[in-house]
Amino acid sequence: MASVTPQEYVEEVLALVERIPEGRVMSYGAIADALAEKSGRNSARLVGNIMARHGGGVPWHRVVAGSGRPVPGHAQEARQRLLADGVPLKGDHVDMARAAWTP
Repeated sequence: MASVTPQEYVEEVLALVERIPEGRVMSYGAIADALAEKSGRNSARLVGNIMARHGGGVPWHRVVAGSGRPVPGHAQEARQRLLADGVPLKGDHVDMARAAWTP
């Protein structure tokens, strides 16, 4: 199993978020899973912490909870951005069956 430094992992997470296409989303857990083999880490919570600290420069609104719930504390802005991206919603949650993206 490969391992990267904490800073390299931050960069990997942000690079993956930048690749999420318009109209699609990934969950924190899906990001952790996608990077697990390369990084030796697999923590949705760690991805959430990275997004909270460093995610302002990437399309942060395309990262949601596994349930499809937008970013806590920024749900209204995230919902507006998701709608503008064309992400399918079910009420106030993303329709994960239709919108989830896998790299």
